[in-house]
Amino acid sequence: MIGILLSDQSFEQDIRELLMAFCPGQKFTHEEGEALQEAQLIVRGGKTGGEFRLSVERLVSRHSDQDKDSCLAGEASDTQDGGVKPAEPRRFETVSEGSIMVDEDSRFETKNRIKRELYCMMRQMTGKELPWGTLTGIRPTKIALTRLYEGASEQEIHDYMKETYFTSEEKIALSLDVARREKELLSAVDYENGYSLYIGIPFCPTTCLYCSFTSFPIGKWQGRTGLYLNALFQEMDYVAEKMKGRPLDTIYFGGGTPTSLSPEDLEAILNKVERTFPMEQVKEFTVEAGRPDSITREKLEVLRKHGITRISINPQTMKQETLDLIGRRHTVEQVKETFLLARELGFDNINMDLIVGLPEEDEEDVRATMEEIKKLGPDSLTVHSLAIKRAARLNMFREKYGNLKITGTQEMIDMTARYAKEMGMEPYYLYRQKNMAGNFENVGYSAPGKACIYNILIMEEKQTIMACGAGTTTKVVFPAENRLERAENVKEVEQYIDRVEEMLLRKEKLICQMTPRSEK
Repeated sequence: MIGILLSDQSFEQDIRELLMAFCPGQKFTHEEGEALQEAQLIVRGGKTGGEFRLSVERLVSRHSDQDKDSCLAGEASDTQDGGVKPAEPRRFETVSEGSIMVDEDSRFETKNRIKRELYCMMRQMTGKELPWGTLTGIRPTKIALTRLYEGASEQEIHDYMKETYFTSEEKIALSLDVARREKELLSAVDYENGYSLYIGIPFCPTTCLYCSFTSFPIGKWQGRTGLYLNALFQEMDYVAEKMKGRPLDTIYFGGGTPTSLSPEDLEAILNKVERTFPMEQVKEFTVEAGRPDSITREKLEVLRKHGITRISINPQTMKQETLDLIGRRHTVEQVKETFLLARELGFDNINMDLIVGLPEEDEEDVRATMEEIKKLGPDSLTVHSLAIKRAARLNMFREKYGNLKITGTQEMIDMTARYAKEMGMEPYYLYRQKNMAGNFENVGYSAPGKACIYNILIMEEKQTIMACGAGTTTKVVFPAENRLERAENVKEVEQYIDRVEEMLLRKEKLICQMTPRSEK
């Protein structure tokens, strides 16, 4: 456990997130006294005059095995006969301390100064270097892309990321590579005046061990999905009317697993989209087929009939033991059969998702998975580093899953990048998540002409995304003000059905702030 004791809470989140990157899996307390009895590290700080004082204290005497096993604790002293001294009262020593000048005109600058100071303290104490340096946000490429649009050279961007965030050479190069490609892809999109559409299907065959997305077992909704579709169609009608006159650039069906629906339900939704929204300018239409155990020939034929341009078939791993462990009720052979079926039916833009750092997997398991993926030859590949969210079963039931070995390494990440390159793919979008194993990133790779524009738009927050369905989030972009506002839909399907009118009102508050179409 780590104690964060600040007299000024303005930078608590920034400090906590950087500590999480150095010490993944640690819990935090913000209280003195008994709450600190389990702490091995204490970070103190606060503003004094024009300075922000910061110190790091480490436990040097310990009285429990938990303390002894912690990588944050100081070393115990040995007795002359080789034994360990009897337990002593808990005592902390100051490892590092310093002061940071507060920039009264820029919270941003002060925040970065504090994080750089804390980074140096933690690096000295742990011996760790973080590949992304002090960057803890989920969109590191946004920095590079924004500065490219401002006219900065790649060398200037390199120097800025190195000096401001201590980012490694490898991650700076990756950020620039992705940002360069994103800028080229976005040049064909009217992302200021147009919008994209997200349709959320909150059903899955089963819930995976690591998953925290909005999803409900489809078996519990057999015969009742029409109730959800009725509410969804009402929201789609509202969005289409409010966005009339604006170009629709991309459509994305996500979830959940859209193909957990019946062929009839898929047909009904796709018909509704085509009747309701302007399709003539749509550049891309993606459906996450996702789970192989949800895909049938009939469902794929429905997607082909409606001109779906891109689908995902996501194995996550090609190791059967891992699939069984994480609750994906399909086989490796089903992944291969489904992929080949999609090719047979004419799908020429198929993405596959993989996760590095799944329980009990090592580097050789990742290599074996990449070999199988290479044989199939997808058009794009999204490599995720495992991120265990609070709502995931892997986190909620620690007493059951706490002994599972979870390993994510830079070597694994580098290996997937090499395989992607061998398959003729280049990185085109990148994002990070909280609680990500190894403090790495998720990277999307694609063959030329097969990149997913929607992924870039949603990650770089360049365009308004109108989202319909349970658990979805609408993001309205106000480019002139460099501002983004969100409207979230409730997650529970029953709640969504009962409260869909309320969801429309939430959107109304944002849409009424948008520039009228007549003024564009």
